[in-house]
Amino acid sequence: MIEEDKIFNFIESTKQRATSFSEIENILKKAKESSANFKASSEYVQGLSIEDAATLLNIDSNNKDFMEMLFKTAFEIKNMIYGNRIVLFAPLYVSNYCRCSCKYCGYRVENKELKRKILTDEEVENEVIALQKQGHKRLLMLMGDHPKYTIDDFIKAVLIAKDVKSSPFGDIRRINVEIPELEIEDFKKLKQTNVIGTYALFQETYHRKTYKEMHPYGPKSNYDHRLYTMDRALQAGVDDVGIGVLYGLYDYKFETLAMLTHAKHLDKTYKIGPHTISVPRLQKAQNSLINEDHPYKVSDSDFKKLVAIIRLSVPYTGMILSTREAPQIRRELYKLGISQISAGSKTEPGGYSEQLDNASQFDISDNRPTKDVIYELLEMGYLPSWCTACYRLNRTGKAFMEIAKKGEIHNCCQPNALLSFYEYLIDYGNEKIKNLGFNIVEKEITLLKNEKKKNFLKNSLERINNGKRDLFV
Repeated sequence: MIEEDKIFNFIESTKQRATSFSEIENILKKAKESSANFKASSEYVQGLSIEDAATLLNIDSNNKDFMEMLFKTAFEIKNMIYGNRIVLFAPLYVSNYCRCSCKYCGYRVENKELKRKILTDEEVENEVIALQKQGHKRLLMLMGDHPKYTIDDFIKAVLIAKDVKSSPFGDIRRINVEIPELEIEDFKKLKQTNVIGTYALFQETYHRKTYKEMHPYGPKSNYDHRLYTMDRALQAGVDDVGIGVLYGLYDYKFETLAMLTHAKHLDKTYKIGPHTISVPRLQKAQNSLINEDHPYKVSDSDFKKLVAIIRLSVPYTGMILSTREAPQIRRELYKLGISQISAGSKTEPGGYSEQLDNASQFDISDNRPTKDVIYELLEMGYLPSWCTACYRLNRTGKAFMEIAKKGEIHNCCQPNALLSFYEYLIDYGNEKIKNLGFNIVEKEITLLKNEKKKNFLKNSLERINNGKRDLFV
């Protein structure tokens, strides 16, 4: 799937092209037309070619004119497909036991100083309640790779989390998972729960030599087995999958093109591209073997560039940004393609309901409470969303792709985003957020052109005022 020589050739052969204003202008025009005029077809894959993406990656990040053109186009495409919505979620780690040797990770088996922990059933409930009190409706549940905590144990924790209720209206409506690579039979177990949303897994690095160096031993050391995990998931019927790369392990141009190649493989083979793409950057971790002066560290300017290029290349895909990143860079990336963010995150099991030391996977840079992140989004003109309707209405896999690629997901998500946000305002919003939030809801309703949808929203908001919850279309 990943032909390294071919990718390196694209990087080298497009360097001169990346200095031409007319070439860059034409690529960006092509990206906009591809997103705006896409029609479902087995012969056509939306987004830029690998060669065009390579050209944009070769843009000098100090060339302000080119970068402004790129950023403007990325913003227009993101707005065209996703509008002003930003989906919020929180990670929930249930175990940090691991037998893998990933040099960059605090969970690696050689880290003897890490406090290992597996959440009990009661502790899972306490963590979920703590997250519900923040207003969260969407979780990303994670675990390490160790026989002390099996996939069956994890599924039990997922089912517990799903059923937790708290006052006033705390409930979890979507649980995505980011867990070690599975075989087809275990993927079928996940599917049979009828609870799991997206299955996410990062290749970490697509460069084989670097992959081997970063993962000396353990189950994760098998490059090909990890690479084809999403194929096994889709073959097992888990039809919403998320991919990603850990930027900073190897050259960001190669990693981006390889990840786009992976996305195109899934789209071509299964007619289901990645539901999400994550773009974490390398962060400090307890006893990590990766030094601060690692040669492939990605600068902020290059990071913004690659996020914009991914948005142009796979416009239908949700792009995820975690609290690994500091508030300032998160603010800048919202308008370049990011559509989902974590907030109020902890990366250690039990971290939401108790204070734990020496138990986290990596350091986080945005430590703000969830309410502060929400208020900032409102000030910036974004609509915070906890929408979970697609999963419950079977808009997943091919059905989701058909809607998203045509740019019609906005018609489904905007009303649902407003309803979930209105719930948050009433149930968990402080006065500061309410004062701004209710005005934004009114403004968004007036912008709706469909009178039927507008009347439905007004009626639904009144039902929420009267105690009804979880309304969606």
